[in-house]
Amino acid sequence: MLAKTIILVIFLFILINLGKALFSLVRQRGQTTQMVKSLTWRIGLSIGLFILLMLGFAFGIIQPHGIVPPH
Repeated sequence: MLAKTIILVIFLFILINLGKALFSLVRQRGQTTQMVKSLTWRIGLSIGLFILLMLGFAFGIIQPHGIVPPH
């Protein structure tokens, strides 16, 4: 349960930074470093989340649900 909470919190931060970048784009028409900083944070958090998911799967903390699409 803790792993799911951590994943959701990181995902929430990713969405917040994406929203901040959009707000900066609309408000200053893309002429600000705030948008670049927000997008940089979003990319860093996305890479970190991906690594965290891969490590969680490798160490058995996260289990796949096993649902296979029908053939």
